[in-house]
Formats: sequence, C-alpha cells, structure tokens
Amino acid sequence: MARLDSQVARGAPAFAENRDNMLALLAQVQALKERARAASEAAKARFEARGQLLPRERVALLLDPGTPFLELGALAGYGLDTKKLEKSIPGCGIIAGIGYVSGVRCMISASDSGIAAGALQPMGLEKQLRVQELALENKLPFVQLVESAGANLMAYRVEDFIRGGSIFANLARLSAAGLPVVTVTHGSSTAGGAYQTGLSDVIIMVRGRTRAFLAGPPLLKAATGEVATEEELGGAEMHTGISGLGNFLAEDDRHALGMAREVLGNVDWSGQQEDSRSFDEPAHDPQDLLGLVPRDYRTPIDMREVIARIVDGSDFVEFGTRYGGATVCGTARIKGWPIGIITNNGPIDPAGAAKATHFIQSCCQAGTPLLYLNNTTGFMVGRSYEEAGIIKHGSKMIQAVTNATVPQFTVYCGASFGAGNYGMCGWGFKPRFCFSWPNAKTAVMGGEQAAETMRIVQEARAERSGEPVNEEQMAQLKQMIIHNFNSQMDAFHTSARVLDDGIIDPRDTRDVLAEVMKIAREEARRTPNKMQFGVARP
Repeated sequence: MARLDSQVARGAPAFAENRDNMLALLAQVQALKERARAASEAAKARFEARGQLLPRERVALLLDPGTPFLELGALAGYGLDTKKLEKSIPGCGIIAGIGYVSGVRCMISASDSGIAAGALQPMGLEKQLRVQELALENKLPFVQLVESAGANLMAYRVEDFIRGGSIFANLARLSAAGLPVVTVTHGSSTAGGAYQTGLSDVIIMVRGRTRAFLAGPPLLKAATGEVATEEELGGAEMHTGISGLGNFLAEDDRHALGMAREVLGNVDWSGQQEDSRSFDEPAHDPQDLLGLVPRDYRTPIDMREVIARIVDGSDFVEFGTRYGGATVCGTARIKGWPIGIITNNGPIDPAGAAKATHFIQSCCQAGTPLLYLNNTTGFMVGRSYEEAGIIKHGSKMIQAVTNATVPQFTVYCGASFGAGNYGMCGWGFKPRFCFSWPNAKTAVMGGEQAAETMRIVQEARAERSGEPVNEEQMAQLKQMIIHNFNSQMDAFHTSARVLDDGIIDPRDTRDVLAEVMKIAREEARRTPNKMQFGVARP
C-alpha cells in the first residue's frame, strides 16, 4: 500500500478559519438535536405522573449498554417554515436508528410522544419510509416503540394519507421477507395507525396505557352513536385476552422493553458475527478534518488529505493517477475491510468519467464496496469537452453507478452540483447509506451561475423584442435567484427534507463508515426465511 503524505499546515490562518467555521456548524447541529431532546423532556412530569418513561429513555433501555447506536434523520423536518426557524423542532416526532438489542442488530423506530403526543410531523412520512427501506435492504429486524396521536388532522393533506399506506405495506414486506417486526405499543395506536401495531409479528402491550382501535370514542360516537371508553375499545387487557391482537401483556414500560429484549434474544439471527481484522489507525490525525474544508466550496482542496484521515494507516492505492487527474479513484481499507473510493479534486472531465466507470466496474468484479466522497461542481462544460464526449462518458459513469452490484456509500463533503451529483451516487441513485458533513452544498448549480444564466436569457429575449434591458429589474432578479439557490443548497436544508441519512461530524466519518460497511457485510451473509405472506394475527 502507498501511504499518503500530508501537506496540511495546521498553523496557517486558512486552516484556523476553516476549523472555526466547521466547529460553528457542528455546534448548530448539536444545538438542534438538543432542542428536540429538550422539547421531549419538557413532558417528563406528565409521563412520570402516568408511570411512563420518556421516549429516549425507552430507546436507551431497549439497546444493549455500551453498543453503538447510529441515529438517522435527526434533523429531518427542521425549518420547513423558514419564518419559524427559532421554534422549529427537528426529528419529525420520530427517534430512528440502528443499534443492538440482545446482541441482534436492529432498525429501531420510536414515536417521540413527548412532542405533540407523537403525532406525525411534516417529513415524518419520508423519514419513516426511509428507515423501513434501510431495514429491508440491509435485512434488519424492525423494532417499533409506538405511542402516537396519529396524523395531524389540522394539517391534513390527501397526498400524505394516500402515500402513508406505504408505511403499512412495508411492514407487510418486512414480515414476508423473514425480517421480524417487533412492536411495543406504549400508548395510542389509533385509526390507520392501528395497523402500525396490527402489521407486527410480535406485539407487546402495556396494561392501562396501550390504546389500539380503528375509531376512538369521539369518532365512534360521531359515526355510529355507540358510546365506549378507550379501555373497552382498545385497551391492553382486551387485546391480549379477547381480540388476540396483543401477544404479551406488560405491567409498565420497563417490563415491556424487557419483553422485547427477550423476544429478540431468542431470534437465531444469521450473519451477525464476523471475524475481526487487525488494522492500523490513520497516520494523520482525523481532528485535521475540521480545518481542511474551506467555507467557500469553490476553493480547491486535495481530497487525498481527507482520505488520509479516514483509511487504515493512511494507505491508499490510487488508480490511474496520470489520467483524468481531477477524479481520484483508489482502494484502501477501513478497520481492516477493503473499500473502493471515488472523490473529486474539481469538476469531472471526460477522462475522469471514463476512469471512474472503469474503476466502478473493477470494484464490482472484485466485490469491493464503493465510497463516494462528493466534492465537485459538476461535469466540465464547453466546446472542447462536448467534442471529447463529456455526455457520452458522463452517461457511462451514471450507468455504472446505477447498476453497480456492490454496496455503495456516499458522503457529501463539499459541493455536489449538477450532474456531478448523479455521477457521484447522489441521493437519487439510492446509495446504501448517505451522510452529509455540515458544510456540504447540493444544487443543480451555484447561485451566481444560475443568476448569470438567467441574465443572458433575459438579455437575449430583450434583444429579440427590440426592447432595452431594465437594469434595475435585472439586479432584483439576480438577487432573487441567488437567494433562492443559496437558501436551498446547504446540508441543513437538504437533511431536513430527508435527502440524506443525517449530518455527521467529519471526525466521525471513519467510525460511521466502518459501522455501515459492517451492516452491509452482515446483510450479504444473511438468509432470512422468506414467506409468501407476512405473519398473520390469530
């Protein structure tokens, strides 16, 4: 292996400026996570009065102590109304992530019922569908901790109702795929949401707290005139003793979570263990990642400096160093396991696209997973590049990314613009996992570039009509376009809309990648007992 040298000058003013900017962004991420936690914990007295645990306490008790928990979509739903940023609570009312329960790695989705009684928040549907998709793709058992007021009827949209059926379809698919769906219904699971409980393989209910019914007392009275209490309609004792919906009756939240751990502990889950491999830590300090990336995405950076801080021993075998140099490809190891890496030291030219295509296909042949470290303003444009076949070679690269047969992981480290986002396995190309650094920018193009493009179009239109250009209007149009583009490209905006799996600290990149690579290896070895249908209730 070839060890990468580093040219980073830690004492340089630019390094300090970059570091300060990254730390400020990370502090913003942490503050938003704490905002969600505080909003939920504000309900602590109410939960304690009911003898309940807070949602995050439930998750903590469910998980094996001291094991990693990879939280997903923590900023989902943040700031959708830009006029209420200071009050916006991220997370969509769902705590989701991958962790170990009784030694079994599971996908966990918990209603954050300390916030708006667990009602599904804007973008909550997208977040829930994403974690279900990840469970299916990575062959993970699906554990639900349910306590939700359901949909917000004051913000009802028919499209959410229709698309929301996909949540229930996915639960049926998980069960049929041989992936256990284990649910603890801590509180309400009503109306359509009752099927979130009903479409589970194992259901644990809490005496005096669980409520599962298609129509609660108000709707029942309005629809039929019948009068019944919540306990009569859908309490835990009724469902475990009469309807047969519930399998286990717990006395409280702790008891229920202990039952869930017992259920998962009795699953003979294949592919869980793997031989550990020896490895060296990076030769260069991962703390440097804070100061490497400039605030301005147009400022060049050698992405080999990033690679040197996330791979074993900082060893990297670069592929095709003398051809398509702005596109960097090569192989390395992360915590002992091989990985193919593609990244960018600028726009992608025809040679770079052709090289990347070759490299992707070579990794597929060898069965080596692929990592895309996004840092590009797109494919090169211009007459000479068109003549050199940039569309043809770019299309080949996109073909290779789309049809790759190995797990692909994406990290947005800097810019990810235009079709470069596509060639570098952006969100639309369904990487196995996709994360962003807090400084990342994603857009069809830069705001200044978009504004200048529209100026040229407007000037051409004025010339055709024989009318003079209104410079004041042009200046206003330019500012409007720049604001529109710049306000949508940062990682906080895209992560809020579930266009990645979350924002991560650059210093954690190696650990996060090691975890998701392990998940993918386990999936490849696992053979669940698939069935034609999911497990039906008695």
